[in-house]
Order: sequence, then structure tokens, then C-alpha cells
Amino acid sequence: MLPVLMAAAMLAQAAELPRGRAIDRVQCADDPSQSYALYIPSGYTSDREWPVIFAFDPGGHGLNPVERYEAAAGKYGYIVAGSNNSRNGDWQVSMSAVSAITRDVSARFNISAKQEYVAGMSGGARVAMGVALSSPQVAGVFASSAGYPDGHSRNELPFPVFETAGTEDFNRLEMREMDHALKSPHHLAIFEGGHVWLPSTVAMQGVEWMEIQAMKSGRKPRDQAEIDAIFAARVAAADISRDDAASLAAASGIAEDFTGLEDVSRFAARAAQLRNSRAVRDELKREADLDTQEEQWGQVVRGEETLLSDPAQRASALKQLRDRWKKLSEMANAADDTPERRMARRVLGGLSMGVTVQDPDYLAIVREYRPARPADGAAH
Repeated sequence: MLPVLMAAAMLAQAAELPRGRAIDRVQCADDPSQSYALYIPSGYTSDREWPVIFAFDPGGHGLNPVERYEAAAGKYGYIVAGSNNSRNGDWQVSMSAVSAITRDVSARFNISAKQEYVAGMSGGARVAMGVALSSPQVAGVFASSAGYPDGHSRNELPFPVFETAGTEDFNRLEMREMDHALKSPHHLAIFEGGHVWLPSTVAMQGVEWMEIQAMKSGRKPRDQAEIDAIFAARVAAADISRDDAASLAAASGIAEDFTGLEDVSRFAARAAQLRNSRAVRDELKREADLDTQEEQWGQVVRGEETLLSDPAQRASALKQLRDRWKKLSEMANAADDTPERRMARRVLGGLSMGVTVQDPDYLAIVREYRPARPADGAAH
């Protein structure tokens, strides 16, 4: 527990921090080596409790998530704090950052014990998920581009999860597999992009989805006006007129999320109709087949990488690997934007990120065909 005088000083400092805009660095009072980016709603006062999102960037750039969630936090009254210390690498470094940021924010602000959320991107998402799995207090997880820190799939979680991935994100398959496995409340949003933080528009959808989950679970008092507004926005954005997988996802998502809160009979009926559509079933099978191909590409290349250490097989393995990287590069740079082109870009991205072989000739192949990476995991 912080000393009384320090706690009083922190409350006074909190009153002086700017409201309604992102702050790039706030130093932790009891550990100056730790800091975080911060957003405080413009209407913040200490006489009531406020929801909070603790966020973790894979490169220790706390401003990235704070800026992504800023618009949603302003609209729905959330504090957002993004650690500048948690990053990919030593797990204990991230856990120390988690402890420091949660302790400092809790001391400075009147936060709601019922609406404490965690968010992360890539390795930061694994940090967020690890925190949630070990803490019964976490109300929900915003998981961007990665899932479980231990790699073990789950069918049920004690908290809701809002998952995101880019269309060319090399972890998109992981997020789809997580989506298929989970039976407890969850939602997967795919946006145009790569392995990056979610755009602000998707962050808004995520916060609104969590607001609905909080009211359904009793973590937040029911606000029918807010429910109606979020429902209206979801309905306006949903095109369920086509016989395709996107219409099925939109109709079934609305029916599931708003059951007990709104009249969703039209959406439930449309979802049932689409599940029986031959066109939708065929499209879902094509998507599943492409997922299988994506997984197989990775397995084959990783398997051939292991042969490079065998002098008798090295030359043959190098030739096979060059052919596979070349083929993937050709697919990834095809003129037409097809599901196959996007799949190839995801595979190339994943293979490039996971190279552990130190064979110089193979590393030259990787450098030749490795795709460019966006800076700092920022969404574009």
C-alpha cells in the first residue's frame, strides 16, 4: 500500500494532468523507471468510478494503444493507460510493468473494480491474456493479433474477448482458430491491414461490444438508451442482404450480442436461413480449405529448415526452400487482390518473423523475399 502522503500527492498530480487528449508519458510515482501513456476523459472527476483499459504494446510504445482507443474512451468515459516498459522479450519485464502501471493508475484515479480491462497487440496481447487468465478481476480482454501466452486453446473463458486481426496479418489464422474454439462470449473483427494495432474505428466497435457484455453480465448497470444507440449502429453497419459468410457473421453476431436486450428475431431468422444456404456453406468451406493451406505452407517450410543442419540434405533443402519462398513471393505480389494473395502475404510475414536458422545462405533467401514491415505496429 502506498504511504498516505504519497497517495495524496498522486491524487493532486492526477488533478493537474491534461484531460481529453493522449499524454505520451506519465512516470510511476513509486518506480521512476516505469512509465505509461495515458488518456483521461475530459469529464473525469474523482467522485465516481471510471472504467479503465490497461494496454500493452509489443515494442513498449504505450502511446500506440492509447491513440487507438482514445476516441472510444472519450465517448464512453474510459481511462486508457499504455505501458512504455512492457515489450516482447523477457516475460518478467512485462509482469513488472503490469504491476507498476496498475498500481499507479489505481492510486491516481477512482477506477471501477468491475470494469478493469486489458488490451494488447501481438506479444502485448499475450501479456494482456496472461494477466486476465491469472486475475478474476479482469472484466474483458481486447486481443489484437495474438492470443494465449501458453499456446493452449480454450473452449471457455471467464471473461469476454474482443479479437482483432488484419486481412494480411500472419497471426490471422491464430485468431480465427481462437474464434472457432471459444464458446464463451467473444467477437472477432477482421480489418484491412497487416500485423498492426487495430484502427480507431474498430477500437470503437470493441469498446461498444464490451459495454454490451458488461451490461449483460451485471458489471455495469443497464442503460437502455446506450443499448439502443449501440444496437442501432450495429444494425446500420450490417448488410445481411447477401447470401455470404459476411452476412451470416453480421446477423448471428447481432442476434447473439443483443438477445435479452433488443428484439433480434429478424437477425436470428436471417442467420438460420444463411446457415442453410448452399452458397454460404461453400464459401465457409473455401475459407476453411484456405486456412488449411496456410497452416501447411508454414509446416512444410519449417520442416525443411530443420534439414539445413544435415550436410547430406542441405543443398537439396536450400533449393526447395528457395523455390517455396519464390513461389510465395510471386503469389503475394500477384496483380489481383485474391484470398490466395492475402494468404501468401500472411505466410511470408509469419515465416519472416519466426526465422531461427542461422544458415547464411538461407538467411540470404529470407532477406530477398521478406516483405516490408510497418513501423511500431501502428495501424494504417
